Amino acid sequence: MKVTIVGAGNVGASCAEYILLKEIVEEIVLLDIKEGFAEGKALDLTQTTSTLGFKSKVSGVTNDYSSTSNSDVVVITSGIPRKPGMTREELIGINAGIVKSVSENLLKYSPDAVIIVVSNPMDTMTYLVNKSFDIPKNKIIGMGGILDSSRFKTYISKFTNHSQHDIDAMVIGGHGDTTMIPLTSLAKCKDELLSKIVSKDELSKIASETMVGGATLTKLLGTSAWYAPGASVSYLVNAIVNDTKEVLPCSVYLTGEYNVEDICIGVPSIIGRNGFEEVVEFDLDQKELEMFNNSVKAVKQTNLALDGLI
Repeated sequence: MKVTIVGAGNVGASCAEYILLKEIVEEIVLLDIKEGFAEGKALDLTQTTSTLGFKSKVSGVTNDYSSTSNSDVVVITSGIPRKPGMTREELIGINAGIVKSVSENLLKYSPDAVIIVVSNPMDTMTYLVNKSFDIPKNKIIGMGGILDSSRFKTYISKFTNHSQHDIDAMVIGGHGDTTMIPLTSLAKCKDELLSKIVSKDELSKIASETMVGGATLTKLLGTSAWYAPGASVSYLVNAIVNDTKEVLPCSVYLTGEYNVEDICIGVPSIIGRNGFEEVVEFDLDQKELEMFNNSVKAVKQTNLALDGLI
């Protein structure tokens, strides 16, 4: 099995590292537009082979998409962060051009690959790939909900002192601090509902801290996070490559599920070798359903910035 990661920055390199450590695939290709950058990251990772004990091969290339041929999974982390004075529409326009070009080049050499979109705004970029290429919808997945859910579990653990390994919790909706929905009504610690363990105020605080989890890290670090995003991507890659059939929150194209269509947004999905196999419809409470519908409206509004690009 072979995985290509486009973008050898912090997230892409972390993703490659975690895939190597888990020995998910035989080969990883890192690709970047900066001359020598992916090659350097790949060499650095290769020099950990004897100390970390993995057997997979990792290589780096500068814009040589032929080296990505026959990839089973491709991960797109490319794009730029929003800069001071830049409108959301300008950011989307730039990143849309990057993601569309990257996808076109990847599909030229790996037409059957499952595409994982990480670039932001993630739901909109996933929608762009869906609308721009005539490939099965199940092979295009946006990774956001897995990361948001890992942050949700972190804050639950902090408030309850339960190990994250004993926590079952999920975040759906748009991958943004105003559009994600931590499913507090369904969250459990050791099979006990979270709402039975913490107060309403604590439950609300857990949800609100989850929603600003990314912004909190950016404020602390001065840049976006990379360990948790990279680990979340590697977890999704593992679910695809090893056909685990896990239910994971991913941004996928909806055709009537949750009474929504023509949008990519985070929902529980069964993940396997062919990408997402089925959307699982949870029984949401009234507040969560209302939040989900508002999230759908917000993501669709953002998608309007793609007019003329798809």
